[in-house]
Amino acid sequence: MAFRWPVRIYWEDTDAGGVVFYANYLKFFERARTEWLRSLGLSQQALRELTGGMFVVTDARVRYLRPARLDDELIVTAQLAESARASLTIAQQALAPQEPGAAHGPLLCEGSIRIGWVDAATMRPARIPPAVLQRLSAS
Repeated sequence: MAFRWPVRIYWEDTDAGGVVFYANYLKFFERARTEWLRSLGLSQQALRELTGGMFVVTDARVRYLRPARLDDELIVTAQLAESARASLTIAQQALAPQEPGAAHGPLLCEGSIRIGWVDAATMRPARIPPAVLQRLSAS
């Protein structure tokens, strides 16, 4: 089951046409991933302090389907799609508000975000600590 995080659309999120600026979906996805990790007891700051490592985005693929507008409240999801020793692929979606009788609102945007684990001091790739992988795969 995907983690779900509500996001309200503000003026600062929109472009001159009054719709969400395309790059802002990456911000929404980042917030949902961060809150998903936090919900699993994996605060990114604490991970860095305890392990000396951190996640960095290494690849982002985004597909835009419908616009979101000022004052919309979206649901942004995050779900582990693939796990490797040094990286994770997270499937993400931005959904419009739920319509009556539907499980969720229309799909606005979807993405596949790959995050890699690096040594925070050197920024060199490293293996994700086993305890972190274990907690992620249990979600």
